[in-house]
Amino acid sequence: MGPPSSSGFYVSRAVALLLAGLAAALLLALLVLAALYGRCARLPPSELRHRGRPDAAPSPTRSPGQPLATGQTRPSREPAGTAAPGTWRPPGPWDQLRLPPWLVPLHYELELWPRLRPNESWASTLTFTGRVNITVRCTVATARLLLHSLFLDCERAEVRGPLPSGAEDRTVGRVPVDDVWFASDMQYMVLELGGTLQPGSRYELQLSFSSLVYQDLREGLFFNVYTDQGERRVLLASQMEPTFARSVFPCFDEPALKATFNITIIHHPSYVALSNMPKLGQSTKRDVNGSMWTITTFSTTPPMPTYLVAFAICDYDHVDRTERGKQIRIWARKDAITNGNADFALNITGPIFSFLEDLFNISYPLPKTDIIALPTFDNSAMENWGLLIFDESLLLMQPNDQVTDKKAVISFILSHEIGHQWFGNLVTMNWWNDIWLKEGFASYFEFGVINYFNPEFPRNEIFFSNILHNVLSEDHALVSRAVSLKVENFTETSEINELFDLFTYNKGASLARMLSSFLNENLFISALKSYLKTFSYSNAEQDDLWRHFQMVIDDQNKILLPATVKSIMDSWTHQSGFPVITLNVSTGVIKQEPFYLGKVKNETLLTHNDTWIIPILWIKNGTAQSLVWLDKSSKIFPEMKVSASDHDWVILNLNVTGYYRVNYDQLGWKKLNQQLEKDPKGIPVIHRLQLIDDAFSLSKNNYIEIETALDLTKYLAEEDEIIVWYAVLVNLVTKDLVFDVNSYDMYPLLKKYLLKRLISIWNMYSTVIRENMATLQDDYLALVALEKLFETACWLGLEDCLQLSRELFKNWANHPENEIPSPIKSVILCYGIALGSDEEWDFLLNMYANKTKEEERIQLAYAMSCSKNPWILNRYMEYAITASPFTFNETNIIEVVAASEVGRYIAKDFLVNNWQAVSKRYGTQSLVTLMYIIGRTISTDLQITEVLETLYLLIWVTSPCLSLDVQVIL
Repeated sequence: MGPPSSSGFYVSRAVALLLAGLAAALLLALLVLAALYGRCARLPPSELRHRGRPDAAPSPTRSPGQPLATGQTRPSREPAGTAAPGTWRPPGPWDQLRLPPWLVPLHYELELWPRLRPNESWASTLTFTGRVNITVRCTVATARLLLHSLFLDCERAEVRGPLPSGAEDRTVGRVPVDDVWFASDMQYMVLELGGTLQPGSRYELQLSFSSLVYQDLREGLFFNVYTDQGERRVLLASQMEPTFARSVFPCFDEPALKATFNITIIHHPSYVALSNMPKLGQSTKRDVNGSMWTITTFSTTPPMPTYLVAFAICDYDHVDRTERGKQIRIWARKDAITNGNADFALNITGPIFSFLEDLFNISYPLPKTDIIALPTFDNSAMENWGLLIFDESLLLMQPNDQVTDKKAVISFILSHEIGHQWFGNLVTMNWWNDIWLKEGFASYFEFGVINYFNPEFPRNEIFFSNILHNVLSEDHALVSRAVSLKVENFTETSEINELFDLFTYNKGASLARMLSSFLNENLFISALKSYLKTFSYSNAEQDDLWRHFQMVIDDQNKILLPATVKSIMDSWTHQSGFPVITLNVSTGVIKQEPFYLGKVKNETLLTHNDTWIIPILWIKNGTAQSLVWLDKSSKIFPEMKVSASDHDWVILNLNVTGYYRVNYDQLGWKKLNQQLEKDPKGIPVIHRLQLIDDAFSLSKNNYIEIETALDLTKYLAEEDEIIVWYAVLVNLVTKDLVFDVNSYDMYPLLKKYLLKRLISIWNMYSTVIRENMATLQDDYLALVALEKLFETACWLGLEDCLQLSRELFKNWANHPENEIPSPIKSVILCYGIALGSDEEWDFLLNMYANKTKEEERIQLAYAMSCSKNPWILNRYMEYAITASPFTFNETNIIEVVAASEVGRYIAKDFLVNNWQAVSKRYGTQSLVTLMYIIGRTISTDLQITEVLETLYLLIWVTSPCLSLDVQVIL
């Protein structure tokens, strides 16, 4: 086993155990304190010796280092009609996650009336009422109905039917409803009927209900309070995916239960109402208080799942255009529309729709598309049919966004959400276990769209940087999950929310890309056209997709596969992790094995015995070779052997289209290193990226020696592609390395090694920064990578970097209208403060006080922690806990300072002296996080003793009842 890689942060086993113990001990104590604080008398330790430990029920907590929860949580409440806690119900379908197949919804008549008025002092909640009539078809005789409902109070429930068929004209009867109750665990409303519904007949469920709308909750209905044209205003919007429609109206809230919707919204006359379809008509009504309300009705939707139902009520303006006869409108704050902030998004939306229509040969089926930019929307964006919802930061261009990656980000996200109009909206997965069928393909086609409109974009490098690198860093065989899961694995609704992760989006997109690469783009698109056409307005499973790919394969004879498409792709979607393939260039033998984090030599690792059917595209001496397949644990490919010639080398995984890492024997790595030192441009950029990323990951996890990875960096003085430098720096100069006091011995070695290689790429980009940063506005990869290059150069003490930081900060301070270039702004602010005095710090504090955008305030708050003056940092923390003269919102300033270079040494003393104020300001949980951060500075026995004493003191002064027992814990 080789030495640990410098690409990660390592501490000794003893220190690691100590950190874990400190966090666990403090956490345990704080949980008990939550029950005792305020009740335990302060007694001297001598009087506490014979006191027993009081019991306390543990509460859910996060792990040290995990981000603090943000945003609002819906208060726990039970709807009227919920079975009383003592009411016993026999086991039944209400205990199952999936609805019983007794009823199939056909159509919803839905009316919502939120009591949202302008010019009010808005509380944290407001009420809404609603009515829904659901036409259903009965498939199994039943005297009991189940449908989803969460936090809704049911005020009326009736069942009409059987309904007449066709032109039949007769009186419709009613089925008595004897009882309505709620099974809260699985979020069901249960109707007990006084009669039996008959199979084949249609019925109408008529339900009236009410509930609450919460501010900024982003589940179901929610509202945002914001500022526009100098006034505070409010809007209401919805987020139904994945399972929040049930908190807005009773419904059959599963993706396969598609139905049509007629939607009516009652709203204040000063607002506009938006929904999935165009407005059909408007009328007015007067409420019991005499106030006038507008009733807006919308046209009937196509069949769609409940998670795509969407509403918005707002006082917004819009810009619009027509694309192929269909209206596109972008709605935003009036100030934003006036300033032209929505114009870029508007100009690219129509062409994206047209491109995808032509690509799939299926027209977008709705007559209009509205896109609304919300002031706050944590979901980033949502693809609702006909009413896409975005966080405004991801849709609107600001004047200072020109030299940023903002255009690319907007383009990517718009392409993703518009891609969903086919993948997800038109064809929907049968259930959430196959959510990757919509998210993976929408993510994949982001890059097809961007490449079409920007053919100069380096598509492979961008996919690698945006998608593949992130998921390969997280995926491994033992812990991560498969892309496609078995339905029976799900037992709770909360498990559905957990599917919106890297494996669904990034791994799904990567597998789609791999599939396209071993077929070809034409066959790939032909199969998707067939799939989309067949399942339009319906639902599909993963096997349905594979069948359509197999049909296309069977209709030609050029592409030959070693197995069926299903067999090949199931080996990737049904098992977790990914393989490492290792090529011995002397023998041509390739073997595959699962990738494990921290592989241990000669250890049999659990039960991951499956193999993958691996497509291997490859190059030899710069020339692409024919596709080969590794469909067993090992195989010989004589054509992959290399000679003793210095010009002979092999790289597997052409364009990194395969979802795996590549290892080589010692000779294979040596040949690649020789080629890099002799002629790095002979190896394409994407493969220089691949070699760096694979080598450092493999060394970090004990597949190869660290020296092998470092050898690949010797050529870097000749590397002029900043994205390759970025890959090197994120592996060599990690945040943990920068923070770890134990790495100080490594710093001079790293400085000497990197600076002489970095100077060339630094000179190239520092010249651009000084002369004309605007030349980078279309260089997406440079905009992504520049901050890391700048940050590392300054951290290594490159004088030109430090001087440039001083210059840019001083210029901005003297002329605040001259913004610091966004890609390097965080670095400039930090080093401007680190190299400055209290004058620069006070200037930044005043800038903070005058900023209104939370993103800018957070950036400034972090920059102020970069000061190297202890008294300034101490004053900063005092400001934070007293909230005077400045309020620092939700940014935990104590944690920010504790994580800084100098602040780590003073935060401990500050915490001891101000623990109560810190706990009151940020919560007791923050004490756990702070002790974890401070504990990472440990490097000596004396420091260990000091931290233990701090921990004991914190616990004793918080609750001396526990201090004796904590001594035992420690």
